Amino acid sequence: MNLFHGKVMKFVVVAVVVAMFFMPLYSSSQAIFSDILLDPPSSFDLRDVDGVNYVTSVRSQQGGTCWTHGTMAAIEGNLLMTGNWAAAGETGEPNLAEYHLDWWNGFNSFNNDDDPDGGGLQVHEGGDYRVAAAYLSRGEGAVRDVDGQSYHTPPVRSSSSYHYYYVRNIEWYTAGDDLSNIDTIKEAIMKYGVMGTCMCYAGGFINNFIHYQPPDSDAEPNHAIAIVGWDDSKRTQAPHPGAWLCKNSWGSDWGEDGYFWISYYDKWCGKHPEMGAVSFQDVEPLKYKHIYYHDYHGWRDTLTNCSEAFNRFVATENGMLSAVSFFTAADNVEYTVAVYDTFKWGELQDMLSTKSGLIEHEGFHTIDLGTPVKLHEGDDFYIYLKLSAGGQPYDRTSEVPVLLGDDPFSKGYMGNVIVNSSASMSESYYLENSTWKDLYMLDNSANFCIKGLVLAEPDLKCEGSINWADVRPGSTITASFTVKNDGESLSWLEWEIADYPDWGTWEFSPSEGKYLGKGDSITVNVSVVAPDEKDQEFSGEIKVVNKDNSSDFETIKVTLSTPLKNSISHFTFAGLLKIILSHFPEPEREILRNLLERQFIKQTF
Repeated sequence: MNLFHGKVMKFVVVAVVVAMFFMPLYSSSQAIFSDILLDPPSSFDLRDVDGVNYVTSVRSQQGGTCWTHGTMAAIEGNLLMTGNWAAAGETGEPNLAEYHLDWWNGFNSFNNDDDPDGGGLQVHEGGDYRVAAAYLSRGEGAVRDVDGQSYHTPPVRSSSSYHYYYVRNIEWYTAGDDLSNIDTIKEAIMKYGVMGTCMCYAGGFINNFIHYQPPDSDAEPNHAIAIVGWDDSKRTQAPHPGAWLCKNSWGSDWGEDGYFWISYYDKWCGKHPEMGAVSFQDVEPLKYKHIYYHDYHGWRDTLTNCSEAFNRFVATENGMLSAVSFFTAADNVEYTVAVYDTFKWGELQDMLSTKSGLIEHEGFHTIDLGTPVKLHEGDDFYIYLKLSAGGQPYDRTSEVPVLLGDDPFSKGYMGNVIVNSSASMSESYYLENSTWKDLYMLDNSANFCIKGLVLAEPDLKCEGSINWADVRPGSTITASFTVKNDGESLSWLEWEIADYPDWGTWEFSPSEGKYLGKGDSITVNVSVVAPDEKDQEFSGEIKVVNKDNSSDFETIKVTLSTPLKNSISHFTFAGLLKIILSHFPEPEREILRNLLERQFIKQTF
């Protein structure tokens, strides 16, 4: 018998190990990327990952808005991968407003806060992923299609009724002409979802919806699309096989239900330094009530010989500075951010918070401060940034390439356009030869891309109390209470059950949650197996905590009492009585029930 049990245990252990090894890479609610680096598969399609689709529907663009569709396709895909769209209470598939980005990106003659009466891009006639990154990093968007989608007339710029989504990280990759870095792109697609890219669309480069622009072609990119997969064996016009599966924005009647292929060896797809492979990551509902910045147009240039910089800000209201954001211009950059209270006699003084780490890829990054900083209206504060490589990205008046959804030689093609930025003295500083210098003196339109993010603070409230009396020992009892976010507009509450009594066996459904919006509440169902002790009084508390602020918590008082007698025999007999009576017809069943129950109660008590 012992030998048998030993064999069974060995079999179970082996089975568990094998099951863990072959566990699917993805779950239905969120794509899970293994921490163990494995070679990407030879083919992959985000539309069918273990039966789950992580790509939203094909859109049909108007005008030269392909770059907005490439951007939103990637953001929507990430919301599906993380499950954050559904977690935020949205229904259906993610659907964001491409034309809100088109109107309010800040680079066009319709709207440029840095140059209100100036020129710039024409609405509906182009942009790129750097333009999109500036709009997103300011917290201007993204907004839902139902909120801000309007092509012919500008949608309302901002509204308290809008649902905003913030992209915490945006990374730029290139596969390399020799494809030496192609696995980085593939792994990012598997981990974060749909990826923005570009191409030069021309009839001579595409055949049977397979595109290939030879590397010796001089034609510049003129169209943005999104990568949703790949096939290493796909034959193309290129000398070698391998192609990206791409989602277009010309409707589902075009191509293969709106999709087509681009060769790995295409000149621009996966290779253009600013448009070739752009990943929009960690998208979440916007939880910041204010973003402090001077770089309205985001990353337009890089001060390559500079590693240390800071921006000076003045708080416009009270609030909690909880995160900072910035761009990096190289891969594998070590960073240090710090918040200071004073800049005096040429030195930053009175450090309030700091955070250091490593960023693996070039792009835009949001970093949560280990210690949030309380800001008071009217006070100045200083956000310092040190980067180990690549220099300091900054905004300035710059030339913006216009990426259209048309032939670049067509009548509508505009070429490059100058977009004006503005700056003031005493906003951005850089360190040169151990001396802080005002960036304004170097370029009077320039500011560093360092932002401060002030959290819209949630306020956790709980309603309800739990009092159980005359509970049979060992029985299961239930109750409920509510968790509510009574915080500021734009706030999102992430909460959890942090503690509960040590008597009984407790279960909570749910035991934690996130994206509980202002004014919203959720019911927590409680189930407890009562202690076995009889004639006892039990008491305690359930502690519910705001996960972003441990000092914000609520307690639910709990009491439970068990009767003097553990009436197991009573309930055993009652069950038997019920079975017996079920065999009698009415009204005899009711008469017998009354007689037997009176006799049973008299004998028991």
